[in-house]
Amino acid sequence: MPLLHNRIDKRVLKQKMQADPEARVTLSFYKYHPIADPQAFRDDLWLTWSELDVLGRIYVAHEGINGQISVPEARIEEFRQRIYAIPFLDGIRLNIAVDTQSKSFFKLKILVRKKIVADGLNDATFDVTNSGRHVNAQEFNALADQPNTVIVDMRNHYESEVGHFKNAICPDVDTFREELQVVRDLLADQKDKNIVMYCTGGIRCEKASAWMKHNGFQHVFQLEGGIIEYARQVKAQGLENKFIGKNFVFDERLGERISEDVISQCHQCGAPCDAHTNCRNDGCHLLFIQCEACAARYHGCCSQACAEVIALPAEAQKEIRKGLNKGRQVFKKGRAQNLKRKTPAT
Repeated sequence: MPLLHNRIDKRVLKQKMQADPEARVTLSFYKYHPIADPQAFRDDLWLTWSELDVLGRIYVAHEGINGQISVPEARIEEFRQRIYAIPFLDGIRLNIAVDTQSKSFFKLKILVRKKIVADGLNDATFDVTNSGRHVNAQEFNALADQPNTVIVDMRNHYESEVGHFKNAICPDVDTFREELQVVRDLLADQKDKNIVMYCTGGIRCEKASAWMKHNGFQHVFQLEGGIIEYARQVKAQGLENKFIGKNFVFDERLGERISEDVISQCHQCGAPCDAHTNCRNDGCHLLFIQCEACAARYHGCCSQACAEVIALPAEAQKEIRKGLNKGRQVFKKGRAQNLKRKTPAT
């Protein structure tokens, strides 16, 4: 029976990826479509895509597929043919990353989940296919200029903190599940307005826009392809770019620059900065914003306490980590008690 998982140590894989001179293309895609046997579908994908040296993270569920991957540039057309050969993925939009220079993933991980995006919704209670009207970059800009429009960022606070659309509402939430309820309640008295939703690549808005329509909102729109496709279109068509700052991404890059604006601060000293990092202490691994000066001062850690931990021998560090469950603390950097600066999105 063929091996259907990667068993190599992640540190070895990271080193291999960083040393590999081969050019790669980072892209993302999603599709809501019934999959009868997610596990069998997942295993077939693994066999096919590992042959092509595809790296990345893909979620498969009964409701569809959601993927963020990296493909060798020389094999991108072969990958396109392979994915289009899957009937329900034939012609699927592949969102090519704005930042083409960085190495984004170091291993292939395909996971079977209950949902391809954790939303906490009971899909049986509303029509999930009745989503908002898709708009391209030009249409989005036109809607944004109308006084009867409300732009809503459907991402988490640590994403919108480093970049968002001008005049967008950016809820201070940690999860998409939480945001769905917050946005519904926040806009309860604005159901007759144009509600324009956006996220990184579009997948969160598919479900969110249907949820908002179910809750009585009359004019719901969603940005086709999300921030990634918007950035591509405004550049290709010479349109006004209404996005300021960085687009946060869930891979090794942690962000890709859309505009030269730096709208956030280092969480340790308050200097202008929008570079996310993870605390080097593996027992913490906190996601936060850190400038170069603080990275040098704290040795890549979020606090002096964590800097002291990484100075210990490896076995001592392992003993300290024993039994710890970090949970989603990795994604609560804006509210961590050991950070001096916890700036909300502006």
